[in-house]
Amino acid sequence: MLQKKPQLPQEQLKNTDYFIYCLEAVNDVETDLITATQKDLAQLTAQFGIASIHKTCDTIEGLEDSLTILLSEDHNFKDYEIIYLIFTGEANNVCINDYYYSLQEIAELFEGRLQGKILHFSNAKVLDLEEEEAQYFLDITGARAISGYGNLENGISSIQLDKAFFNLFNEDENVLDVVEELHQKFYKACKLLDFRLYY
Repeated sequence: MLQKKPQLPQEQLKNTDYFIYCLEAVNDVETDLITATQKDLAQLTAQFGIASIHKTCDTIEGLEDSLTILLSEDHNFKDYEIIYLIFTGEANNVCINDYYYSLQEIAELFEGRLQGKILHFSNAKVLDLEEEEAQYFLDITGARAISGYGNLENGISSIQLDKAFFNLFNEDENVLDVVEELHQKFYKACKLLDFRLYY
């Protein structure tokens, strides 16, 4: 099912040149529930003035539709650089409604269409890629980097560290500098959650 185009209030659009596009896997997109992620993103706006667009998907087609609409049709959103993904899954795959899709499959869906973007996974899933797997994804999609965590949630959500990462990136576009600063400022959290960057 094709979903409506994400919308941001006009006043927010005028006040920001940086925002996060968040895509979250849910059991049913028809359910009108506010997710914990949406509340966290509202805090991101309140704390740091970083606007966000939140979309849900319950199928791989929904994932493809959401990103396709954003990437090809919505000219207001050229400036977003981070795609924030809230999916369960394992080392090199994501789970959508009990179906597993490898990052290789996802790369092929978005061949050449993620130019300059950073894909950041929350620790709802572990991100553990072989060097060749990461390089394949980056080469096929054109993405700048993939980031996430080596340790699963286990009662400790990555959201606070995610928000810090997004805010540092808002201040400095060099992703390696941002990751270095993140480790300096939040060393314990980075170690505990095992923050990872593939570029």
